[in-house]
Amino acid sequence: MMNSLHPALNDWIKQKKWKPFQFQKDTWRSFQHGNSGVLHAPTGFGKTLAVYLGPLSETLHEYGTNISARQSKALGCQVIWLTPLRALANDTLNALREPVTDLGLNLNVDARTGDTSSYRKAKLREQFPYCLVTTPESLSLLLTYPDTKEKLANVKCVIIDEWHELIGNKRGVQTELVLTRLRHWQPKLRTWALSATLGNIEDAILPLKAANSDD
Repeated sequence: MMNSLHPALNDWIKQKKWKPFQFQKDTWRSFQHGNSGVLHAPTGFGKTLAVYLGPLSETLHEYGTNISARQSKALGCQVIWLTPLRALANDTLNALREPVTDLGLNLNVDARTGDTSSYRKAKLREQFPYCLVTTPESLSLLLTYPDTKEKLANVKCVIIDEWHELIGNKRGVQTELVLTRLRHWQPKLRTWALSATLGNIEDAILPLKAANSDD
């Protein structure tokens, strides 16, 4: 096997005629081993696939590619993708939906941001998608509902895009508080942050360590 991914995802990558970078393979393996981390790589080098295919592969290893509607509902929300920029939500959705659509997987990837209609917000609250793309503000609001803890009972990973946009400001503190709440609910939650423009890796890691603390 070329890496730790599910064979269906390996085949998908080959069909796309992509050759994974070593950092992508390392990230997939690291996720498989239960680790969290910060991924710093230039724009266009495949950070999204590096952090997203890990949890997706884990789901396929457990359930296979022929996921039924009942299984999909039972899976609930497994991945939360936090974006500080609402304008990027649609591009992110397209990228995250690509492997799911190409492989014909019965998994829903959807977004809830300030731009989402009230009708869609209500539908998403009824049934959280497999992968939820949202903002720190929208996720903070979701966490105030009494049934959210139950609906996020299966979440395995939070991915924070454009982490440099959040470090050292109020929205970053809000993100840390959200992560702390989720970690309290799910002690084994894995957290991955992405950026192409971090000035100091240690400064970027410390807030995530604080959010993951049991204190």
